[in-house]
Amino acid sequence: MPEMSRRVFGGLLGGGAVTAVAGTSASAASAPAERPFRARPGAPGRRGRPNVLFILGDDLGWADLSSYGAPHIRTPHLDRLAAQGVRFTQAYAGSATCSPTRFSLYTGRYPGRTEGGLAEPLGDRSQGLDPDHPTLASLLKGAGYATALIGKWHCGWLPDHSPTRSGWDEFFGNFGGALEYFSKLGQLGDYDLYEGDATYQDLRYYTTVLTERAVEYVGRDHDRPWLLNLNYTTPHWPWLTEDDAGKGAEIAAEIRSGNVLGALLHRDGGSVEKYQEMVENLDASVGEVLAALRRSGQEENTIVVFASDNGGERFSYQWPLSGGKSELLEGGIRVPTLLRWPARVDGRQVSHEPVYSPDWTATLLELGGARPDPAYPLDGHSLAGYLLRGEEVPERDLFWRVRGNRALRRGDWKYYRDADGGDHLYDLGADAREQADLAAERPRLLAELRAAWEKVDGGLLPYPAA
Repeated sequence: MPEMSRRVFGGLLGGGAVTAVAGTSASAASAPAERPFRARPGAPGRRGRPNVLFILGDDLGWADLSSYGAPHIRTPHLDRLAAQGVRFTQAYAGSATCSPTRFSLYTGRYPGRTEGGLAEPLGDRSQGLDPDHPTLASLLKGAGYATALIGKWHCGWLPDHSPTRSGWDEFFGNFGGALEYFSKLGQLGDYDLYEGDATYQDLRYYTTVLTERAVEYVGRDHDRPWLLNLNYTTPHWPWLTEDDAGKGAEIAAEIRSGNVLGALLHRDGGSVEKYQEMVENLDASVGEVLAALRRSGQEENTIVVFASDNGGERFSYQWPLSGGKSELLEGGIRVPTLLRWPARVDGRQVSHEPVYSPDWTATLLELGGARPDPAYPLDGHSLAGYLLRGEEVPERDLFWRVRGNRALRRGDWKYYRDADGGDHLYDLGADAREQADLAAERPRLLAELRAAWEKVDGGLLPYPAA
């Protein structure tokens, strides 16, 4: 294990996340321990290009899965997925909120390279992902893939923005960032469940509806490789489970009265127990999709990635991390991330290498035989060499920018500027909780990382005036 990985591993153990890092969740306590990641030796064989199933949870915190240390949440299906592949302990979202991360995943670039990515998150119809911008879907489609997006889009609204305008052959889901799970009333106050560009009426619990669609898609008799982005809204607010149709009706009535955001934020509801139910329902739903994939006979050569779009919200379990959604402390951007590919990657492994959303774009394009558009250079780096050939993860800085926060990670070191304008320096290898500020002790390193952040920032679009 590289020196950085050993130090990060030890730092997390020292922070109290023994269960999270060692991989001995309560649901799998008797299972063999994980081992540090190593690429599988030998020739790749002739299996053809892989399918890609990329599953996003919504506002799921870093330790909200039992395989990451949650003491009260049971996620046996995702734990099994982890045991069959690689669990990443140092994986990050592209941003600290919903839509910028999706921009970074779909484009493989920093959110600040596009106007729509400057919104944190998108809140109206004025902006979105430019249909002319290449995406993971459009590039894979050009290489012969079938493409579909099921669930939360949150990269713009009709009439100008839609997954079907950005490379996905099929779309079934919601355009906005949040919706009431039964009525499907969304953040703009209107009905927000669509098939393609037309509304689709279904008033059942949304997670169930999305799961049924995903099961149908992966079970088809596909005649070419496929990409499915399955974007759940679970466990995003409002805090509702399948038994809460009555409460959902109350929230829907409040939305219709004009208090749209106030109703969806659901500040007068939710609990640790309700959140637990939502995460466990998400786990069961993912289990249904993975079972359908297994029945279809496509499991062996399908890459499955599971991640979250940003850090956790009010009821998340994130120990030992500090912060949460909307800020660039570790709890706002570090996310659970799992990868399984039976044909090429061995199971029961753990990786402590820092990776983040744009890396997955570059990786999946390479594995799918698609080339990035040179006019839109990627900011992510492909992990294909690391996963398949045992190469080192490329040395690079990880960069984040949100209004009022900035962050850059280089090795174990993290530069962070808070909302009050204070600059901080943390050694994540020894202090994953970001409590020991070393800025005064290491002023030259602080200045070096700040300059590196400002160099990247200088190439991005400026935020519009607030």
